[in-house]
Amino acid sequence: MKSTGIVRKIDSLGRIVLPIELRRSLDVGDADSLEIYVDGDTIVLKKYQPACIFCGEARDVVSFKGRNVCKACRAALAGME
Repeated sequence: MKSTGIVRKIDSLGRIVLPIELRRSLDVGDADSLEIYVDGDTIVLKKYQPACIFCGEARDVVSFKGRNVCKACRAALAGME
C-alpha cells in the first residue's frame, strides 16, 4: 500500500472527509459509491463499479430486474430465444 501522508479524524457520526486532491486523482465524484473492505485490521475503500452477474464485466452494464447485465451477455441472452 502507498502512504499519502494524509490524516483525518473521524467525527462523532463516524464520518471522514476524503480530500479533494485524492478524490480527483482517483476519479471519485460526489455521487459515487464506495465499497468498504476489511483486510485484517486494515479498512480499504474502493470505488464501487457494478459488474455483470454472468461474466463480471463492469463496462456497458445496465440493470435488468434488479440484476446487472453487460452488453455482451444481453446479446447472448437475446440470441437464446
